[in-house]
Amino acid sequence: MTKFLLALHVLAAIVAVGPVTVAASMFPPGARRAMAAPGDPQALSAVRLLHRICRVYAGVGLAVIVFGFATAASMGVLTDAWLITSIALTVAAAAVLIVLVLPGQETILADLEAAAETAPATVTAPVTAPATDLVTEPTQKPKVTAQLAMYTGIFNLLWATVTVLMIIRPGSTTGA
Repeated sequence: MTKFLLALHVLAAIVAVGPVTVAASMFPPGARRAMAAPGDPQALSAVRLLHRICRVYAGVGLAVIVFGFATAASMGVLTDAWLITSIALTVAAAAVLIVLVLPGQETILADLEAAAETAPATVTAPVTAPATDLVTEPTQKPKVTAQLAMYTGIFNLLWATVTVLMIIRPGSTTGA
């Protein structure tokens, strides 16, 4: 049963946390592109999609916690220091996501939607410019997207640390 729970825990982590980390990382540059072209419906749509991915998969991420506790209980490691540290870091990552990242995305998205209502609609031409030319500095609120990128980076580093702790399990007798 432990192996089954561990498999579910790892699969839930890959399926739930992976999309959040990627979408959250893509949101600030996407928001900067949308800010630079307030009448571009595709840019706004992309930012909406990234926010929705973050919101939905953050909820799905609860399965990681449920399966993680079930696995730890079946392994008898609930009191091990590496697990307690991992739990604390997971709580910190969840707090960063819930308190800083998602509200920051919502604020930026609301500003983009307000700007899109007042801006004339434009049709996006096919992109032929090099990738370095695609990201232009926005005319509005560059500090907000930079701060959101920082919060997202902190969230991602916390999850990376949890992942490493789960793999190496300091003090483990498995030889890993």
